Amino acid sequence: MSVNKIRTTHVGSLPRTPELLDANTRRANGELGDEQFLEILQGAVDQVVQRQVDLGIDIINEGEYGHITSGAIDYGAWWNYSFTRLGGLTMTDEDRWASQEVARSTPGNIKLTSFPDRRDRALFDEAYSDPDSGIFAGRAKVGNPKFTGPITYIGQDEVEADVKLLRGAMDKSGATDAFVAALSPGSAARLKNEHYSTDDEVVWACADAMAQEYKAITDAGFTVQLDAPDLAESWDQINPEPSLDDYRDWLRTRVDAINHAVKGLPRELTRLHICWGSWHGPYATDVPFGDIAEEILRAEVGGFSFEGASPRHAHEWRVWQDHKLPEGAVIYPGVISHSTNAIEHPRLVADRIIQFAEVVGPENVVASTDCGLGGRLNQQIAWAKLESLVEGARIATEELF
Repeated sequence: MSVNKIRTTHVGSLPRTPELLDANTRRANGELGDEQFLEILQGAVDQVVQRQVDLGIDIINEGEYGHITSGAIDYGAWWNYSFTRLGGLTMTDEDRWASQEVARSTPGNIKLTSFPDRRDRALFDEAYSDPDSGIFAGRAKVGNPKFTGPITYIGQDEVEADVKLLRGAMDKSGATDAFVAALSPGSAARLKNEHYSTDDEVVWACADAMAQEYKAITDAGFTVQLDAPDLAESWDQINPEPSLDDYRDWLRTRVDAINHAVKGLPRELTRLHICWGSWHGPYATDVPFGDIAEEILRAEVGGFSFEGASPRHAHEWRVWQDHKLPEGAVIYPGVISHSTNAIEHPRLVADRIIQFAEVVGPENVVASTDCGLGGRLNQQIAWAKLESLVEGARIATEELF
């Protein structure tokens, strides 16, 4: 495809409207039927698609509005939606940030510990424990399930609704290019396991199950974005800190599972998103991008989405000086942060885009966000950031083409 501009997109989650948030709550409480909810959902998807088109976003989505959310602040909707799409789960009322379980890894044997036992959490215990620190900013507690039986895919009706709602909204708005986010196998596997003998078995079972969702999305003509924060974020959930060799071996299984799950799909309709988490934490114990880039780039996808604007990772554009982008692939660097209320100046956005473009070529850069903005930022701020994204891409286009 010939490219004569810096295209724009985002990572997926966009702020829900008050009406949709209310509908989510009433549906969860049994006060709203599926048909009524679907009608509200369709209206909300139509609005969010039209707003993206009006703003000038090139590759749009449905805001992940079909993924159930616990409220305006929800750092986990990208993951929690899978709880109703996978069979073999038993729900509990234990929130992932309330688990008291502790797992200790040993050389050659990585085990993910609980979220409260993460190393960043321990290092900044006072800040994490302070309800006024802003780290969790009023998120609601959400019960997490556990694997108690064979993992299957039962989300056919839900993913069908996702693509149908998006297609309908695109037809009305004139949008021509879109993506739908879906959970990666490794991210789906990060639940308590009481059925399989090994963690690797869980990952491969999740790959077989989630592959059905990926295919449904690409069969509808949309790009599937595999949300795989586990590939970067999990480093901090391993206690004590592992060796890089052990972590890369652990990643290898998860990237192999991704390749298995996308096998046979049009490569140009696949993209992989990694990040280091979306709550407003310090992230001082993050693994450097350069330490895992080689394994990430083994993923057989058409594009790579990653944080490029966060205070912790913005300097890592240099990774692309040392790692060759696979033939035919593009990058979706985050040039807008999800972790601060400050609205990036369009000139800064353009400068960030140009940094990446000068390394991998402007035709291989699609300007994006670090992570989803919905559930993390106030809707007014989120949309202002996207406006800055589009304007920054326009400036960069003028200077690069």
